[in-house]
This record gives sequence, structure tokens and C-alpha cells, in this order.
Amino acid sequence: MRWGADRWRFYRLIGREVAQTARNAYAGATGRPDLLAGARVTGLVIAPHDLRTSDATFADDIYAGLFVFAGRSLSVSGRSPFDYAPPSPEWADALYGFGWLRHLRAADTALARANARAFVADFMAGRGEAALAKPTPVAARRLIAFLCQSPLVLEGADHAFYQTFLKTIGRTARDLERDLRRGISPQTRLLAAVALCYAGLCCEGIQPILRRATRILVRELERQIMPDGGHRSRDPRFAMELLLDLLPLRQSFLGRGIDPPEALLRAVDRMLPLLRLLRHADASLSHFNGMGATAADHLATLLVYDGAMAQPLMHAPNSGYERLEAGRVLLVADVGAPPPLVDSINAGAGCLSFELSSGPQRIVLNCGLPASGPELRRLARSTAAHSTATIADSSSCRFLTGGGAWYERWAVRWLAGRIGPVVLRGPRAVKAERTLDPDGTRVLAARHDGYVPDFGLVHERRWRLAADGSVVEGEDAFVRSGSARAKPHEVAIRFHLHPAIAARGREEGGLELVSPIGEVWHFDAENAQIALEESVYFAGLTGARRTDQIVLYLTVPEDTRVRWRFARAVPPDA
Repeated sequence: MRWGADRWRFYRLIGREVAQTARNAYAGATGRPDLLAGARVTGLVIAPHDLRTSDATFADDIYAGLFVFAGRSLSVSGRSPFDYAPPSPEWADALYGFGWLRHLRAADTALARANARAFVADFMAGRGEAALAKPTPVAARRLIAFLCQSPLVLEGADHAFYQTFLKTIGRTARDLERDLRRGISPQTRLLAAVALCYAGLCCEGIQPILRRATRILVRELERQIMPDGGHRSRDPRFAMELLLDLLPLRQSFLGRGIDPPEALLRAVDRMLPLLRLLRHADASLSHFNGMGATAADHLATLLVYDGAMAQPLMHAPNSGYERLEAGRVLLVADVGAPPPLVDSINAGAGCLSFELSSGPQRIVLNCGLPASGPELRRLARSTAAHSTATIADSSSCRFLTGGGAWYERWAVRWLAGRIGPVVLRGPRAVKAERTLDPDGTRVLAARHDGYVPDFGLVHERRWRLAADGSVVEGEDAFVRSGSARAKPHEVAIRFHLHPAIAARGREEGGLELVSPIGEVWHFDAENAQIALEESVYFAGLTGARRTDQIVLYLTVPEDTRVRWRFARAVPPDA
């Protein structure tokens, strides 16, 4: 990949990370003593409630020696899972994070408790690779899991196991407190602060950590949770996971007779309505900026806290999402710029993409982010994996991947190992406007300049949703930016279809889309060639699935406009 205009941005990023590495080394050598130095956990006071739902059948799999995490499986044949090389980094994160202990709790048997104790004992004895357990997000998840599942792990345990368990919790808390004084990413800092708040509330002997952790938690929530309730990363998955931790944390403060910080209460109250904005009637979230398969039971659990009569947001200008709803039809659009570089590790190049559903059936969607696989995740973040337009097979964002000369490739690998495959450059000026026509038609118009640096073109898109939801009309325009004439370029406008949608050509032109609920939609377009091609849906609960995509091909000089239309021809079965 040629860096072009992004070369100096890339070099500045290298300089920043080198300086941060030096600051971390200096702080480690000269910094203040650990807050928890000499302190030790002497007991556990409370065990927070884990809101993540559990599945007793998963406990059966574990008993049979089958560990399935992040779309990968490993059969251990009676040995400890820590004795094996993990099949993927994401699988290792899940194993060493110990969130899966909740499934053993669901089994509620002496065998499940013995299994849980044995696996925790293996870890505490040093089995496995220490480097895989050390990353701050993994350690934070493990600390939360140990505290939440402590009744399961400790029931029937002897005194020696109990003391070792307390020492492990204390050591993990000290490591996290030390990590907070290093230059870790904002999301990681927030997660570490949450975990340390849990530790301060649940443990006797390390209470001093609660004040510091609460102060950091308040600061990070105020920085990272935007006024409309979105997280700064624009990642729905991270927002959902964060809420699953914040709600029990709020209850833990109350359980210890301590008023929860106002920033925590405000964050929870703002975040829940935003999740409703992104939620379709099939109980899953829209596939934007890091969202893969939705754990529908987790989402349902969260929304109970928002009240049965709560309504979704329609307009989230800070997060860059819009929701149009009419009848049984819902359209959710991404009309936001990429998040800040440090928060963009999962962000996609999907500006002006959208998802369309009718009742419980998705029709148009984005491909979603797979649970594991760096190459698949890279593809899923590209513009071509979103229901929007690409110019010359390029994405509207430039990611930290590839490189030119050998030293640049080495630098990319070093940077990616520190900060991940972040977005180096993307749309800067993204504007959106909602209007309502006199006949009740909902209109959303948006534009972005992500293609201006490379092609001199601004992409504009307009959606029109009829008052009864029977018609969705769209228009894509490619407008010259500046005085220089833009060269003609090949453009592809993609509409990825849900795997359950059967698409076929119509004799009179266009396409017919048939859903499993008996609903039929017709698709037509003007000024473009319509093609039906293969696609991949990465966000399936059982992994990637084959699907179709509608693609409009055209050659774009300046000021080219394309109109397209989804019209319901047959209503759903009664």
C-alpha cells in the first residue's frame, strides 16, 4: 500500500508511540510507589451479580473437554485447556478472561463447582502462558469474573485454595492499578477502572483503591460517553458490554451503602436509549463500527433496565446514527465521522451505509465484524463490506495496515501491536439533516468527504421512507470538490442482503426480494447497471454465512446521480 498524503500522519504516529514508550519506561523507573504495595486482600464482602446470561449446556461441553470461544473450538481430551496453544488470539482472551465461569454456575451441580475450582486452580498454579493472561483488558475481565463467580469457585474449597484465590485477586488488582499509570488506550483505561471499582467494593484489605478507581471511572465516563449516550468509539458492541458491567457496579455501590457517582448514573441513563436506536425488531443491533453477532439475551436484559415503555432515540448527532421508522419498516443509517484514532480499533469505513428491516426480518445490512481472524476483520471493516458506495474499489477510510518499504512494514507491525489496526484517515466533514414532508415521508440527507483526498469527489446520499413504510427511495450523488475537474472513476453502490432473503431477477427489470415471512419487495434503479453477486455475512451467530448483494455499477464523472428504490409488492403473511 502506498501512503501518499498519509505518510506524514503515519510518521507522526510513530513518533508519538515512541515518546509514549519512553514515558512509560521513565514512569516505571521513577514513579510513585504502588497504591496497593503491601496491601493484601483479607476477605470478600459481596459478589456482584453477573448480568450476562449463562447456558448450562456450555457446562456440559466443558465437562466433555470442548471449549468454544470467539467462533473457534478446542477439544482438550481430559487435560487442562491451559496446556494447549490457543487456536486464535480472541479465543485466548476469552479463556484467560474467565467469563465462561458463569456457564458452570448455571449448571448448579457439585461437578460444575468442582470443574470451576479445578480450572481456576490450574491458572493460579501457573499453567498456561503468562503473556496471554497479562494484557490489561484480559486481566480486568478476569478480575470481574473472579469476583462475580466467587460463590461458585469457593463453595467447598479448602482454606489453602481460598487464600491463594485472595492473593490472585490482590495481585491482579495491583497489576491493573499499575497499568492505569501507563499510556493505555481510553477503552482499556475505562475497563480497568470498572474492574478496580469492583475490587474496592468487594474486597476487604484494599479499600484505598476504591477512591482512586472511582475518580478515574468518573473522569473516563465523562470523557468517553457522549451527550446522546454513545461511546466515543461508536462501537455498539463495546457500549453493550460496558453497560453489562456498569449496571451491576451501580448495584454494588448501593449494596455497600455508598452512593454511586453521578457520572455513573448519567452514563447508564444516556446509553440505554441509544441501544434502542440501533436495535432492530429481530432483537439484534445494527452492524456498525465493530458490531458483530448480537447476544440477544444480553440486549434484552439491558433493556429491561430502561423500562418497558421506553422509546428509542431517533436522532443521535454526537454518535452519528439516525433512525427512520414508518409502519413496520425501520432504517438505521451511519452518518458519522470515524472516531478518534485511539478509539478506532474496530471502526469500519461505512459512512452513509444503512440497514433496512421490515418487522422481524432484516433486508439490507452491513456484513458485520467476525469474532476472530485478523484478515476477515480487515475485510469486514472495508467500505465494500457496507451497504454504501465505493469508488475505484477504495475505502473511505485509511487503516493502519500494509506499508511500502521494509522499514514501513516493520513500523506498521510494531504500531499495530501497540495500538491495533486503527483508522489513520477518514471522512472529516460529515453532515446530516432530517426533514418531514407534508405527506409524512421521512427524509434523511447526508454527505461525507472521505473520497476527496484521493478522487476529488464528495459522496451525498438521500433516503426517503414513505409514511406507511411501503417504499424506501434513495439517491446517491458524487459531486466535485474544489475547482479541479475530477477524472471519471468506477463506482459500485452495494446493498448487502440478509442470508434469509431470496433474490432473483424480474422479467420487467430490477430484482425481486422474498423474505421468509412471505413479504416481497421489488428493487429498481436508474442510471446504473444492476448486478446480483455473492457476499458474506460475517455476523451470523454460527459464524460466516454466504449471502447475496445487489451492486449498482456506473462510471462517475463529476456531478453524477443515481436513484434506487425498494417497494413492497406483497405484504407479509397474515
